[in-house]
Amino acid sequence: MIMVVINLIKDLWRGLHFVLSIQFWRMALLWTLSVLVSHFQLLKDSLFSHKIVYPRCSSSTFPNTPVCVITGATSGLGFSTACKISKEGFVVVIVGRSEQLLSETIRKIKDLNEDAQLKAFQADLSSVESIIKFKDSLRQWLLDSNLHCSVQILINNAGILATSPRVTAEGYDQMIGTNYVGAFVLTKLLLPLLENSPVSSKIVNVTSFTHRAVTNLQVDEGTVSGKKFLSSKHYPYAQVYEYSKLCILLFSFELHRQLTQMGKSHQIFVNVADPGIVKTNIMREV
Repeated sequence: MIMVVINLIKDLWRGLHFVLSIQFWRMALLWTLSVLVSHFQLLKDSLFSHKIVYPRCSSSTFPNTPVCVITGATSGLGFSTACKISKEGFVVVIVGRSEQLLSETIRKIKDLNEDAQLKAFQADLSSVESIIKFKDSLRQWLLDSNLHCSVQILINNAGILATSPRVTAEGYDQMIGTNYVGAFVLTKLLLPLLENSPVSSKIVNVTSFTHRAVTNLQVDEGTVSGKKFLSSKHYPYAQVYEYSKLCILLFSFELHRQLTQMGKSHQIFVNVADPGIVKTNIMREV
């Protein structure tokens, strides 16, 4: 009984310490302001700009069953997207860290759509080695399954918000490693499969309005790897999250620029999706 009370007091103290921290109020104030700015920009664009319509990647025009890869698909936006895309005739490859959660996700999607074609791969998006193993396993599975050796849609959705510093095997901050580096590496490794698609393929990088809260932009090795944050006395997790989302946004723009230079922008479309401000079904974009 005494230990229960002690643990309760510790939990209350940690909660109070979190609420009183600078990072909490940064999220409460700056992030709220950022989402308001994003909504204003969205409203302005809808009123005064012409909407860009991207060609829809339809499964009906695909010679074989098309494949969609979704990271972080065991919960939230990733799970919802996997459910909807499975109803569009795609084979949905869900990627996650927990084998148990992957199994539960397949069961839940099957309960909603018994005709869903699903394949689960366990991979840690904060580990480059794990991502390479996933790419090799995916390619081999495509060959063994008699599917067309290509990917039509890649959705980089996996992301974390960690309140304490953690380091990946490659020496990156884990939040930077998962939210940005992992998506960067996976996209680069899967580009040959995306290019091999008989119809136009699409990359969707899930960003966040929080990138607007970045006030001191420094794109250097220390920032991109997250190493400069790891040396801080108090881990600035809110800023790290903001930087990670800014990096994935900049990567999306640069990837589009490179594909345009190579004359492949009509073959592979690069999109960003912000779950904080975009209320439409993501399938309207893909």
